[in-house]
Amino acid sequence: MLVSTSHVNHFSLRQHFQLLPESCSSNINLNGSVSFNTTSLHCLSVWDSQGFILRYSQTASNLWSFVLSAPDTTSYIAMGFSTNGAMVGSSAIVGWVSSDGAGVVKQYHLGGTSPRLVVPDQGNLKVVSNSTAIISQSLRLYMAFQLETDNDQQPQSRQLYSVGRTGVFPSAPNYVLSEHQVKVSTSINYVTGQSTSSGGPYVKLRRSHGVLNMIGWGILMIIGAIVARYFKQKDPTWFYLHTSIQLLGFVLGIIGIVCGFILKNRLNAHVSTHKGIGIFILVLGCLQVMAFLARPNKEAKLRKYWNWYHQNVGRILIIFTIANIFYGIHLGGEGRGWSAGYGVVLCVLFITIVVLELRSWIRK
Repeated sequence: MLVSTSHVNHFSLRQHFQLLPESCSSNINLNGSVSFNTTSLHCLSVWDSQGFILRYSQTASNLWSFVLSAPDTTSYIAMGFSTNGAMVGSSAIVGWVSSDGAGVVKQYHLGGTSPRLVVPDQGNLKVVSNSTAIISQSLRLYMAFQLETDNDQQPQSRQLYSVGRTGVFPSAPNYVLSEHQVKVSTSINYVTGQSTSSGGPYVKLRRSHGVLNMIGWGILMIIGAIVARYFKQKDPTWFYLHTSIQLLGFVLGIIGIVCGFILKNRLNAHVSTHKGIGIFILVLGCLQVMAFLARPNKEAKLRKYWNWYHQNVGRILIIFTIANIFYGIHLGGEGRGWSAGYGVVLCVLFITIVVLELRSWIRK
């Protein structure tokens, strides 16, 4: 693996990339650094927002050559090949040039979402021996490799691209791959040379799972609790409103959890912690429904204990729900937009609670 040691700080790299981005019309000169000919490769932009450009060609009936280029942000770059667009179960070529100038290209098997399930030097790709290289040149990384295919087949057309965190590289002896900073799932037509962003597999199902749980468990349950705490003077309106909101949230939440189970089975995803917390939330929700059906009369001696139980189980449910929603957004790789959006909703609800709490103190 041959490497050029051209490095700059993160700010100047960003500035240079914005002024002089590479395109398919740009000439690259990697001869002498790469073991195969790179002068007649097909070229296409596969990830515009990150400046990723892929060059490839079918060198022989069962041999394909690839050169992936991206801005050198002192992090690793990765190109994965997937049967369905999912990260889990795919194989990826990952390359980086560390701070000491050493360049490494490795294949990883992406067996799950945790680093321990991302295994180096394993995978389904038949990488040609001595064909890999990572070069830092003109403030960009060029990762080159060749793949062998069976029976004149094309490489998998569903591809994943990712960028690692700045300054964080795998290191010997285990070469543990840290979580990516951003990623994208695409689909390529090797014949026409066109690439489209696919957003990953089962996009609608993933977003249905997230939106339903966010609205049902993470928003409506909180609103229902606010109604029960601060509007009891409007009896019995508060009770019917509280019950209706919580019931709607419970139904939406159940549908969202069902979507999650279907999604997990289709993707074969390893999300045991997220799943476990979700089941715990569902159990708490069912307990709340049973408690509602078995609630004692207001005059009963058990009523104060029932109130304590009902309120505290609800608080625990909401706390775990909020945590699991943010964790789910993290697992889904939806980026900061979803987290920021839900965070804004929580801030509005929190401010509402503070205002209503102050008003209730003043009235006392």
